[in-house]
Amino acid sequence: MTQSTHDAHASHSLHGGVYPGNLFMVVAPSGAGKSTLVNALLSKDNDICLSISYTTRKPRPGEQDGRHYHFTTVEDFRARHATHEFLESAEVHGNYYGTSRVWIEEQMKNGHDVLLEIDWQGALQVKKQFRNAVGIFILPPSLDALEERLKKRGQDEPNVITRRLLAAGSEIAHASEAEYVVINENFERALAELECIVAATRLRFASQYARHTELFIELGIHLPHAE
Repeated sequence: MTQSTHDAHASHSLHGGVYPGNLFMVVAPSGAGKSTLVNALLSKDNDICLSISYTTRKPRPGEQDGRHYHFTTVEDFRARHATHEFLESAEVHGNYYGTSRVWIEEQMKNGHDVLLEIDWQGALQVKKQFRNAVGIFILPPSLDALEERLKKRGQDEPNVITRRLLAAGSEIAHASEAEYVVINENFERALAELECIVAATRLRFASQYARHTELFIELGIHLPHAE
């Protein structure tokens, strides 16, 4: 299955700045602590909704269908992909992942911020349709630290860990495509930096205009002309 893009109408209608809600994309190599940071952020900020992806991989210990992922079969995933249900989709480590386009639109139209835990391939697809989407790349303090974290979490066989470490190098090379980079050496500091990014994004002109359009018009402030 190749990465998907959607028709021109969908792409134009989903350009950033249209909806009052913001879209955050958090990207990281496996083991960098992305999910732990995201869960901590969500527990402190009720104005962000986590987009729950569809995946064909098997659930890990403790994961629940509909809470962590929508676990599905390859056949069902391909059927949804064929009807353009996904905003983005990608194959990662032999498994398919996809993000619901309709759900994200509804949340952002209602003024809710949406956060995607996503790989760099999916982030590129989303960015083509949401120009104002904010990419945040989580980096480990070192490759040695990354390897140690993968071993400590006890979820993967040694050969899988080796494969993830090999993939980490190519994934980390895409950190330059993100708007922000957080180095997760100290958890509390990394979480604080993540919160700062969210707060700053909400204060951008486009976000403030979308949330307070009537006030801006009353004050004679208008959106700049598109290039």
